This record gives sequence, C-alpha cells and structure tokens, in this order.
Amino acid sequence: MDTLPQYVSMVFIALTVITIWMFYRATLKNKGAIIIVLFVALVQALLSQEGFYLVTDTMPPRIMAMLLPSVVILLYAFFSERGKAVIQWIDLEQYTYLHTVRIGVEFVILWLFLDGLMPESMTFEGRNFDILSGLSAPFIAYFGYKKGKIGRKGLLLWNIVCLVLVLQVVITGILSAPTVFQQFSLDQPNAGILYFPFVWLPTVVVPIVVFGHIVAIRRHLNTQA
Repeated sequence: MDTLPQYVSMVFIALTVITIWMFYRATLKNKGAIIIVLFVALVQALLSQEGFYLVTDTMPPRIMAMLLPSVVILLYAFFSERGKAVIQWIDLEQYTYLHTVRIGVEFVILWLFLDGLMPESMTFEGRNFDILSGLSAPFIAYFGYKKGKIGRKGLLLWNIVCLVLVLQVVITGILSAPTVFQQFSLDQPNAGILYFPFVWLPTVVVPIVVFGHIVAIRRHLNTQA
C-alpha cells in the first residue's frame, strides 16, 4: 500500500460516498436503510484500520466478517416485513443510475492491479466485464424506466445479466483473496480489500449493487407482462 498513489484511495472514497448517497435517494431517503449502511461502513473501516483482515491464516478466515453481515442484511431485507416495505417503494430509475459508479470502480480495480494489490483477472483487462453494466446503466435508466422504451422483459434481462457479471467478479475476488481457501492468483492475490478504504468494495459498494439488481428482478417478475 505504500507505493499506491494517494489519489486512488481518494477516488474510491468518493465513489463509495456517491454510492451511499445514490442509495439513499433510491430508497426515498429511508433513514433505517441508510443507518444500516453507514454502520456497516464504519465498522468495516475500523476493522481494516486496526489490521484485523491482515491476519490471513485463521480458520474460519477473517474475510468472512466482510461477507456475512451483507448476507444477513440482504436476507432481512427480503424476508422481514419492514424490509419488504422498503423494497416496495425503491425508485428503480434512481437505483439504475447508481450502477454508473461501477465505471469508476473498475478503474480503481485496474490501479490496484497495477500496484500489485489485485489480480489481473479482476480487471476489465482480464475476465471482468462488469464495466459494461456501468456504461449501459444510464441508458437503461433513461430509456427503460423514465421513457418506458424498454419493456419489462428487457429490463429483467438487463438486471439478470448485470447481476451475473458482478457475482462472477465477487466469486473470483473471494477465491483470489489471501486466505486458507485461496484457489486463484497465488502470485498476485486480491489483497487490496484487506486495507482501508478498499474494504468498502466487498462490504458496502458490491452489496448495494447486488441488492439493487435483486430488487429490480423481483419487482419485474412480480409485474404482469
């Protein structure tokens, strides 16, 4: 991390703040939802600053502390009455615009790779095509949700494809992280996420992105053709 240019961290912090702000707007400024996101962001920042994730030989791996909270929160959102109420009123147009942050995130991942902190497979020069989701998001938001030029099936398909793209990166990232379960990129592991502020990638930014797609898919499936 000592050789990483400071602007990379600053850009990613800005992207995370933008993601959280756009999430707040898309949930119609729901206070409960934003408090949960901010709490997770704060806890993860403190853990990474204390070097909690730098111990990589434990069982279970400490990286699980990055992943499990998001899983629990997502399950709560989709199965609790309060969570279902929030989902019902999410502004899908605003949430789709949120996905444009993935363009900037992809460049941060590239910078981390060039500094030896992430494997090439996680960049758009490798096997990561998630930047296409960010590039297409404003067009989908405008023509699909605002103008209604894209049908329900088209919007459903876009969300499914983009969800698959981000999950592919998530799986690659998990199996490339320096843990006892590491399978990929042994020569250059996914070490960037162990440090602040990049710990917010798997704990804040990606969960918000995944949540948006699942909400949209659920809403479109429940809408009559």
